Amino acid sequence: MESSPTGAKVYFKGQLVCGTTPGSITLKLTKEEMKRGIDLIFRKDGYPDGTVHATPTQTKIGFFKVTDAMSVAYEFPQSSTYAKDPTIPAGEATNRVSRDRAGQTALERTIIRWFFDSDPQGARIFWRVVSSIPAEVKNTNETYLMTTPFEETRSFNILGLTYENSRDVQIEIKVMKSGYAPQVKRFNVRQAIDQQEISSFFMLVKEED
Repeated sequence: MESSPTGAKVYFKGQLVCGTTPGSITLKLTKEEMKRGIDLIFRKDGYPDGTVHATPTQTKIGFFKVTDAMSVAYEFPQSSTYAKDPTIPAGEATNRVSRDRAGQTALERTIIRWFFDSDPQGARIFWRVVSSIPAEVKNTNETYLMTTPFEETRSFNILGLTYENSRDVQIEIKVMKSGYAPQVKRFNVRQAIDQQEISSFFMLVKEED
């Protein structure tokens, strides 16, 4: 099962058969369904439901018939209004950050304030992308920012990021200082976009001897 954008649920005869696309399923079909085909319903927040009619085929191997694997895909229609989330600019829900169109999405033009401080100050700050959808947005290695206190404005130019999938992506901040235990906090990218800020204060704890 595939859909564009991904993350859709698929239903068959009113029952959920695929929790999220892309995914694979196995169905037990009647002879009538094998003959006439089946209807699969694709459902995703913010988009009207879509139906795909699929007709299974079989291959005869010796005395047996084997049902062939089917590739079923659905593309949700693009709309100028995003039905479930009016905070997303018109037409920007699935615009993806890419090297080919650098700086062309609303995400890349949205400026986010980053602010981190610690007690004691002078702790080193590292950040990385943590994604639950690596097929769209890849995880990254840690990148050094500077020491606390740190304040900067920057945009989200994370490759593969869209307004739609930003809920499934996090920014991980790690703070380290010699003699103190490292601390890690994560921030949801979509929430950061809405608030236009990622900020936190780290109260460092001395490491035990």
